[in-house]
Parts: sequence; structure tokens; C-alpha cells
Amino acid sequence: MQIVWLRRDLRVEDNSALHQAIDSGQPVVAVFIATPETWAKHHLAPIQADLIYRRLFELQHDLAKLNIPLLYHQVADFTESVDWLCDAASELQASRILFNKEYEWNESQRDQYLCERAKCDVASYDDKCLFAPGSVFNKQGDYFKVFTPFKKHYLAKLEQYPATIAKSHRVEERAELGAMSAYLLSADSEFSYPRASSEGYCVDTRSIRQRLRDFCQDDVDGYQQQRDFPAVEGTSRLSPYLAIGALSVRQCTARLMIGHGYHLSLGRQTWLSELIWRDFYQHLVFFEPKLSKGKNFVGWTEKVEWLENHDYLSAWQQGRTGYPIVDAAMRQLNATGWMHNRLRMIVASFLTKDLHIHWHEGEKYFMQQLIDGDYAANNGGWQWSASTGCDGQPYFRIFNPITQGEKFDAQGAFIRTWIPELESVPDKFIHKPWLWDNVNTLSYPQPIVDHKSERALTLRFFQNAKDSL
Repeated sequence: MQIVWLRRDLRVEDNSALHQAIDSGQPVVAVFIATPETWAKHHLAPIQADLIYRRLFELQHDLAKLNIPLLYHQVADFTESVDWLCDAASELQASRILFNKEYEWNESQRDQYLCERAKCDVASYDDKCLFAPGSVFNKQGDYFKVFTPFKKHYLAKLEQYPATIAKSHRVEERAELGAMSAYLLSADSEFSYPRASSEGYCVDTRSIRQRLRDFCQDDVDGYQQQRDFPAVEGTSRLSPYLAIGALSVRQCTARLMIGHGYHLSLGRQTWLSELIWRDFYQHLVFFEPKLSKGKNFVGWTEKVEWLENHDYLSAWQQGRTGYPIVDAAMRQLNATGWMHNRLRMIVASFLTKDLHIHWHEGEKYFMQQLIDGDYAANNGGWQWSASTGCDGQPYFRIFNPITQGEKFDAQGAFIRTWIPELESVPDKFIHKPWLWDNVNTLSYPQPIVDHKSERALTLRFFQNAKDSL
């Protein structure tokens, strides 16, 4: 018997560990183990926990079609998850445990503990990226620290090894569970982690695949022109499924290129580039364990001074900074668990460069709210914005929240959606309502800081850090 330990790979199609188990010809058992204490330490968003919970029941149906049962159990943390899994393997007399690798430090340590603890064979697979960490190196044999050359080599490799999807087939003999049948996933299974409704997102495989097909057929060619405008549905909205592994990067890449080969429109090239960014950050987490431990990628930026201001942090979190594009974005996040990518950069820049609050606070808050929270991508994005990360935004390039709003939400359609108290403000003043003659009639705060002054302070903080070397 083969056991497949599922984590953030909640799919049956294009799942390396699952396919290998099926190909063994032996009965297969799939296992998912909830770890609420570890999840809490990792700031798992309740809305993502709900998405995972709902997805498990759909995954159970998919596995049943393959004659594979899904066992479910809840323990406190990663260590206990390994202990229980090893006991389950002994009870089932399993000959092998298979899993797909995760590259963050805690996850890699958990998997190392499994290899040491298990009394049966253990097999692991690089499944999370299109090309595994260690397979895309520069001429010096080192990993890439700049995205553009990484992307160039990645695309060259893609031409040599096109994305292909492995189909699942049915297991002939169903596993005999015996006493372990008590752990079959059911509506009564304990799932104590807090949940917030994710009902706005489908979780059945057919609908998820259809969303990918529809985007690649109808919308992706306009992606490059539309993706920066938050009032427009110009993005794929597939990131939640990539985050929990209901979709893989291979599936997205293969679908994107069907019928187009390597002659991609600018929109397709741009979306592919975004997928490559995701893999780039996964590679960084693999090669730099310090990124999983709260450290900056760029060493000297550890010397940058950050301020502690709980009032400013709270205003940013609640969408009450007085800068409409920032506040609308944060309110969207709080209400929906999702934020437009352009807005993620704007609000991250504002927190770190205008309020001078450490990027750790933003990173944590995003993970606590995002339905598509992914550690590597979130950490990479925050360090990029804070100018502490690999290939990050140069510290002297600081987003102006007013001009960013004017450029990407010119008439304020997005702002008015999320800040109804600004509905009556004319377009001319929608991004700086404090200049409107009737500003005193608004129940909306004045700007909590002056961008120009705070920009100068940021430059000084970073220059001081560089000079201290």
C-alpha cells in the first residue's frame, strides 16, 4: 500500500506524488492532516482555511473516482502531524509514503523529520514549480538573484521542456482501511481552525478548470492592458487555487500555450511572466532559508530604521489613512480576502515608505487576510516593496499614492466602490479630497502623513543604513 500525504497540492490531476503512487500498482490512500497551532503561527487567513476545508470534500470526490480514499485528521502542529502519519502508515502496513516538497524552512524541517521517523520508504517530488529549484542556474552554477535573467533561462528551458500534464488513472484495488476507516473525511471531522466564508470562490475541479480555460480563451490577450486597473476585472483571479494547489503552475502554463506555442501575444507573455515570478520566489525560499526566518535578503538593509506607531498601523489596516487609493485597497482586502496586485504594491509602499513601519507587519497582516496567501510570494512581494529583497524596488523609487491613484483609477470608480463616503467628491478631487471646498462635509479622515516629507525621511533612513556599513 502507498500513502500520499497531501498538503498544498489539493488536486488529482498533475500531482507528481499521487501519480507515482498510482503507477506503483498498489492500493493508494491519500491523507490530509490539519495543524491549527502551526497554521496560527504562520498566520493562515480564516478565509483561506475555509477554502481549504471546502476543497477537501471536492478532492474526496475526485479521489473516490480513482478508487482512492481520503483520510483526514487534526493534530496541533507539524511535529504531531508526522508522528500521526507514521503511526497510520504502520497501522496500514504501508510500504511507502509519498509527498510533494514544500520549500519553506518549517515545512522542509517537518519533511526531514518524516524521513528520519518513518519505518517505511519515503519518496518526495519537486511538484510546486514548473522547474524545480536547482534546475535553473546561472553560468557560475549559482541560483539567480535577479528576475530578468532567471526568466530568460526559464523560458529557454520551457522551449526545451514544454509543460505537460499527467492524467490520473483509476487504481484497480481499493485499499483496505480496517480501523483507519474511522479517519475517513466526513462532515463530522474536526476542523477547529477559524474560518471565514469563501463562498465567492468555487471549489469543484470542473469549475476551477473552466475558470482557467475561460481566462486563457477570453481574457488573457488583454491582460497586459487591463491588469493594472482595479476597477476592471482584468486579472485571472486564479491565485487562490494556485496557493492551495487546486491548480498547478504547469496546468496554467500548458493551458496558456495551447494553440499558440511560443508565439504568444503580449497579454499571454505578461501572464506567463507573473507565473514565473511565483516560481522565482519559491526558488529563493529554497536557497535562502533566512527568508523563512524573517530576515532581509539584502544584508545591509537590516540596518534600516523602522518606526513603531500602532495608530498608523491600525489606520492602514482599517483603510483610514486619508489616501483614497490606499484605503479603498485595504477595505477591499478586509471585505473580500483579496486585493488587486497593483494595489498590493501601492499599500505596501505606503506602509513601509510613508509610515516607516517594518514590512513584517504588512507581511503578517496580508497572510492573516488573503485567500491566496502564499508564503514565498507574499514575502517576496513585501521585501520587493520595502527595498530589502532580492531584485527589489530601489529604495529611492517610492510610489506616490496620489499619482498612482490618478494613473490607475482616474475617475475614482474603484475608490467609490469601497469608500462610499467619497461618492459625492468630484473626479478632480477624488484622489486628494482634502483640497475639495466641501471637504468638511465628508466623514473621511485627513491624510495622516505628508507624502513628500515621509519620502525624504525614507531616503534618509536607507542612506544612513548604507553609510553605517
